Amino acid sequence: MTDTSPDLFESHQAGGWVRLRTLIVLRWVAIAGQIAAIGISQRLFNLDIELGLCAIAVGMSIILNLISLFVYPENKRLSEREATMMLAFDTVQLGFLLGVTGGINNPFALLIMAPVTVAATALSLRATLAIGQAAVVLVSVIAWLHLPLRTLEGETLAMPELFALGYWFAIVVSIVFIGVYTRRVSTEIQSMSKGLLATQMALAREQKLTDLGGVVAAAAHELGTPLATIKLVSSEMVSELPEGSDLHDDATLIRDQADRCRDILRSMGRAGKDDLQLRQAPVSAVIEEAAEPHRGRGKEIIVQTGDGTTMTEEQPMILRRPELIHGLRNLVQNAVDFASSTVWVEACWSDTVFSIRVIDDGVGYPPYLLGRIGDPFIRQTRKRQRDARRPEYEGMGLGLFIAKTLLERTGAELNFANGTDPYTGVARPGQQSGAIVEVTWSRKRTGIEATDRTPILGENIQFEA
Repeated sequence: MTDTSPDLFESHQAGGWVRLRTLIVLRWVAIAGQIAAIGISQRLFNLDIELGLCAIAVGMSIILNLISLFVYPENKRLSEREATMMLAFDTVQLGFLLGVTGGINNPFALLIMAPVTVAATALSLRATLAIGQAAVVLVSVIAWLHLPLRTLEGETLAMPELFALGYWFAIVVSIVFIGVYTRRVSTEIQSMSKGLLATQMALAREQKLTDLGGVVAAAAHELGTPLATIKLVSSEMVSELPEGSDLHDDATLIRDQADRCRDILRSMGRAGKDDLQLRQAPVSAVIEEAAEPHRGRGKEIIVQTGDGTTMTEEQPMILRRPELIHGLRNLVQNAVDFASSTVWVEACWSDTVFSIRVIDDGVGYPPYLLGRIGDPFIRQTRKRQRDARRPEYEGMGLGLFIAKTLLERTGAELNFANGTDPYTGVARPGQQSGAIVEVTWSRKRTGIEATDRTPILGENIQFEA
């Protein structure tokens, strides 16, 4: 599972993300603030405010909130269209209220940015642009077309034209800047959240396979004795019963089916026994296990240890943790996908560190992506624009993100580079000129290196006769 289905991880589609209750609560807060501002302005500052028009604006918000409370269930989640309409109403309502209370001369004109911020946080780019454009249009209209803000004595409160122009420009710039900034941060947070979910799914899948193998191995072990007894008894019956009789044929069938059950359990339990008995293994053995599923894909995979041999006593013994094997497997798969003919997996170690490098002879990483490798959803292309070398994948960078996240959980540090400097973007079959991934662990702090080099086989229990 290097890449995850795009149907599960649609990029920033907001359908079902926004709860109606959340917008209702925010609107009640806004209504309370609007009523308080109108009351204080009239009573404390003696401003002559058009209460009738203000009551219409505030009343429409109250009516919409009451309808939403009584018509829809409390746990309703809004579709993107519904959430956009709700925020558009809030934007128009606030713009109208500002228009009848002095326009941009009203210090609360900055609140026109609130619906844009909410849209940028929770909705798609199209919906955010629609709300942002509506806010800019409304603030531009009320800047030149509004009811003046007067005191009870008839004095008009207004900023000089130059200040009013500057205030309008500041509001428009703030709408654009805050909208873009909030949108960017929200997109990164959601992409990381989806990527972590994919990582958890991959690790859970690998852990389930490991657990299942252990269960099958235990079942094969426990059923071995009764199957052997059945075969022994049935063989004796076959030898004693007259050949050609029905009982002889039945006994033969029982013996053959017992042999079949034994073979099935042996084949199913082989992986489980390996996981049970080899809780730890040399580095090269773990690399071989990670690379094995990709050896039949038409590319040569060469595994090399520090001195060019394959199995030496000096190799570090590491725990066969699912996240380690799955992470390395993803790196090997990515290299095989883009290699021209050969992939090299090299393991090196010293007294302080040990590292694994995955190298291919492909075209390497594009330079503009080197700084972003390991982030999820770094590339979102349409199906017709997919890489011809990997037509079955979306190419969103999710596989490398999963590998990086899983390996970092074991205490590793990952570095990505190209085999040629400067970058040529040309494959050189048989040469280590493509992409390079180096995974490094500190032997003092790593959580995967086995402290005891003796394989953990469990306690031997003596059977009583």
